[in-house]
Amino acid sequence: MGIGKPYKQTLRFPGVTRRVLGFKVGSKRKKGEKMDDQGFLEFAIAAAREGGAQGGVPIGGALVVDGKVLGVGFNKRVQQGSAIRHGETDCLENIGRLPASVYRKATMYTTLSPCHMCSGAILLYGIPRVVLGENETFMGAEDLLRSHGVEVINLNSQACKDLMAKFISEKPEVWNEDIGEE
Repeated sequence: MGIGKPYKQTLRFPGVTRRVLGFKVGSKRKKGEKMDDQGFLEFAIAAAREGGAQGGVPIGGALVVDGKVLGVGFNKRVQQGSAIRHGETDCLENIGRLPASVYRKATMYTTLSPCHMCSGAILLYGIPRVVLGENETFMGAEDLLRSHGVEVINLNSQACKDLMAKFISEKPEVWNEDIGEE
């Protein structure tokens, strides 16, 4: 069919650290307990850490539908010399094509407030909910998303803030390039 299939590995075994798309993600849930937004954000954080370890901008994304992580991605602008591989867009690309009905049930988890480009992708595919790690480092197009009816939740994650603070202190020129500043 040419339409992407959800990744088979999901958090099904509470209390066990496992790999999802190559990222270690731990769960402190009890059997039968559903994962909350913070738990799903951990997938995006794990992806962001991998991007940072590769020398890139540590921003990650994860797309979740019906309690299942369909895929993750991280900013690859540095690694691939890409103009458009932000955490959210890389996540969408890694998953591949999905029916519109799947996107309409999805939540995009991202470690940082989504920029206009990533917000445009979220709007294009009709993703109704975005959970972000933080927006103090960078305030993206949250108002644009809200104006189109997207629910935007900020978890104000210290882990996300710390990732960005460390990166910006070490590579301010790369960060400025990533956000389009001189």
